[in-house]
Amino acid sequence: MARPDKAAAVAELADQFRSSNAAVLTEYRGLTVAQLKTLRRSLGENAQYAVVKNTLTKIAANEAGITSLDDQFSGPTAVAFITGDPVESAKGLRDFAKDNPNLIIKAGVLDGKALSADEIKKLADLESREVLLAKLAGAFKGKQSQAAQLFQALPSKLVRTVDALRAKQAEQGGAE
Repeated sequence: MARPDKAAAVAELADQFRSSNAAVLTEYRGLTVAQLKTLRRSLGENAQYAVVKNTLTKIAANEAGITSLDDQFSGPTAVAFITGDPVESAKGLRDFAKDNPNLIIKAGVLDGKALSADEIKKLADLESREVLLAKLAGAFKGKQSQAAQLFQALPSKLVRTVDALRAKQAEQGGAE
């Protein structure tokens, strides 16, 4: 029979997997407590970095419907549970791993889809959600401006054509 403290830990981890947009598994062997504290700060306020027990976390992930990470639960494992923008946290992990080679990004999950370590690094190379939305809004505004110029050009071109036609008719009428 499962011990109540372990059952509670599994339930809490399963809830964190369910409520997170993304989760990234890392190996932290060789990092000091101070370095882990720095890592937690670099992830941003929408991420929680927790050192976990492999067996309990594997059970919790399976309960949350995540089976793609089963083979990653070996060695000292920590999980970054990300509830906000995953790009910001992925950048924090990537940058920290560059400075501290003891941090190894193993794998992750984004909206239920499994991610490899390389895919997490590619995610970190993206711009933040706010920047992408601003670029999209700028593109829409540019297209609207082009459409407005086009709609404005058509009537003015028509007016110039009618004036040229009148002038031509006036010349022909005066020449007769």
